[in-house]
Amino acid sequence: MDDFGTGYSSLSYLRCFPFDKIKIDRSFVSELSERPDCIAIIRAVGGLGQSLGIATTAEGIETREQLERVRVKGCTEVQGYLSSPPRPAAELGDLIGAEQSKDAAVA
Repeated sequence: MDDFGTGYSSLSYLRCFPFDKIKIDRSFVSELSERPDCIAIIRAVGGLGQSLGIATTAEGIETREQLERVRVKGCTEVQGYLSSPPRPAAELGDLIGAEQSKDAAVA
């Protein structure tokens, strides 16, 4: 379920469809330092995901502070410029290969 809380999504969809991920819109992440309601929503969605066994992805992570704050509030996945800027599909193989090489070096 994408853009949870900002579009026309409904909690009833969580029971009707086999979702495996809830995405938290970047608008909540970008203002989490200034607006207590944003962190409350992130915490609530993270808790909902944990209770239902559904991954929660926070969009728009650009700083380490944002990363740490959403992790503490229960988000299990993130996406945003802190991890990587958008890349062309043609670069995906190289990106995956580089990550696999890092993992092999650590093991």
